[in-house]
Amino acid sequence: MYCEECKQKPAAVHLTQVYNGNIIQLHLCEECAAKKGGFIFDPGNKFSIPNLLSSIFGTGYTVESNPTTEIKTCPGCGMTFNDIRQTGKLGCSECYQVFAKEMEPTLRRIHGNSQHIGKIPSRGGEKVLLRRQLDNLKTHLQEAVNREEYEKAAEIRDSIKEMENRLV
Repeated sequence: MYCEECKQKPAAVHLTQVYNGNIIQLHLCEECAAKKGGFIFDPGNKFSIPNLLSSIFGTGYTVESNPTTEIKTCPGCGMTFNDIRQTGKLGCSECYQVFAKEMEPTLRRIHGNSQHIGKIPSRGGEKVLLRRQLDNLKTHLQEAVNREEYEKAAEIRDSIKEMENRLV
């Protein structure tokens, strides 16, 4: 099978995209796949998780070539966002706070949300569960006040105070 783009070289990259139930397949040679973009394809590199993650973090970002722009580095490990894009790994836990603005769009695209809402550990997860319930109650309290249901709002307020006392 030959490349659908240049029609000269054998197709080595086979892309399949499913969109609204329609399957689109594209068969390209390595050079045409690299030109297409959308992901970083380097035929010299073997498949690895860091390469995959760096390609995900690498798309959609441009580095400004303005020499007056200061490059942000993590005070904990000294990594830059460009280092994270290249390796696909964060250097330390402080990187999450330092590069939060840069990573949020990518995390939203990958996970659908930038806040963890997954499972809670069975051991030691009581406080996490209480905090979630507390946030949920605060939302219900605001809704009750907006609907002018003050008696219900007072009940919810009391429940919130009780939960806050259990958290302390």
